[in-house]
Amino acid sequence: LEGRVVRYADKIAYINHDIEDAIRGAISIGGDSDTIATITGGVAAAFYGVPKAIRAEAMRCIDGEVRNIYDRFAKEY
Repeated sequence: LEGRVVRYADKIAYINHDIEDAIRGAISIGGDSDTIATITGGVAAAFYGVPKAIRAEAMRCIDGEVRNIYDRFAKEY
């Protein structure tokens, strides 16, 4: 199962044109869509980047120690 999930995620990320379409495509195939969408999002983010509006909305949901960890990671890398 794990190998198929990664293959699905890779294909979905590759055939779409941006991260949002890739994640929507991953969710729409059904099955283990939460796992496939998570992996697809990571692959698509590497291919296409994350739009500023989506990044800003996600950052509003992160606070406390997790936000501190993210900020240190982002600064370092």
